[in-house]
Amino acid sequence: MNILRKLLFPFAILYGFITSIRNFFFDKGVLKSTSFDLPVIAVGNLSVGGTGKTPQIEYLIRLLSDTYKVATLSRGYKRKSEGFVLADESSNAEILGDEPFQFYQKFPNVLVAVDANRTNGIQQLLSQKEKPEIVLLDDAYQHRKVKAGFYILLTSYGDLYADDFMLPTGNLRESRSGAKRANVVVVTKCPKILTEEEQSKIRLKLKIKPSQKVFFTFIDYDTVVYSKNEKIAVNQIKAESKLLLAGIAKPQPFFDYLKNENDECLTFPDHHHFSDADLESIRNKANGRKIITTEKDYVRLKDSELADQLYYLPIKSSFINHQQNFDATILEYLKKT
Repeated sequence: MNILRKLLFPFAILYGFITSIRNFFFDKGVLKSTSFDLPVIAVGNLSVGGTGKTPQIEYLIRLLSDTYKVATLSRGYKRKSEGFVLADESSNAEILGDEPFQFYQKFPNVLVAVDANRTNGIQQLLSQKEKPEIVLLDDAYQHRKVKAGFYILLTSYGDLYADDFMLPTGNLRESRSGAKRANVVVVTKCPKILTEEEQSKIRLKLKIKPSQKVFFTFIDYDTVVYSKNEKIAVNQIKAESKLLLAGIAKPQPFFDYLKNENDECLTFPDHHHFSDADLESIRNKANGRKIITTEKDYVRLKDSELADQLYYLPIKSSFINHQQNFDATILEYLKKT
């Protein structure tokens, strides 16, 4: 924790007090939460950025979309549009935001919508000719104006909410007690091998309630990188000199998976909108080499001047163990609803 963040500790106490009062008012019904007559699953976190919400939403889409008509609803962070937008053939990352556009590109049978007002967003989805049977709320753990039927709370293995502090001293959006709203807690970005003993220690640290379930996942990188026209095995691409490009919250694992000693790594802020000057700088640094980026960055760059040398590496969320238990928990909720 740097010195400035320590100096801001009084503001963290104030911020924590304000968010606690807000949650208290929602819990007691003073502030209104809207419920809907269909299953709504909210995925989110207590901290800002980098817990793996996108691969978790994609996991749920894969689990549910063959059986149910699924819709995703996101805020559409840093998009250039306003209000409710339902993805269609004219959509792009600037209109939807990078993550919703990624959902739309990968899952054409899913309704993808964005709206900062989640209540209005669900109402708009239900007014469509093709209505969803399930709504997945992306990054909506603190959006309490909608009362979801099921809450999935994510926390990163290397940055557990139990070890964090309130903003601006730490990265928590609300106090650790907010975890009690979760039906399921998923510890993301774990090592692929995590013993049951280590998992038990983390459960104790997170102070899990008896009614809650905890699962452990890791980021599973693809063995192939893709461009518009071809795919190349990761083992082959690792041996080449290349430019690795990432505009995500925590890019180091992505770099570590692909880089060799001759590579150059280039980092931009999360959800970065690439300017013409950025594109020119990237092309110059690549100097004719292949550019490998994340899937989230690729949807923003695939139609740019870099397209002819641009590749992306897909990822997904995989469970260390008890995957069937997680699936059954979600499906049981849907059956009850």
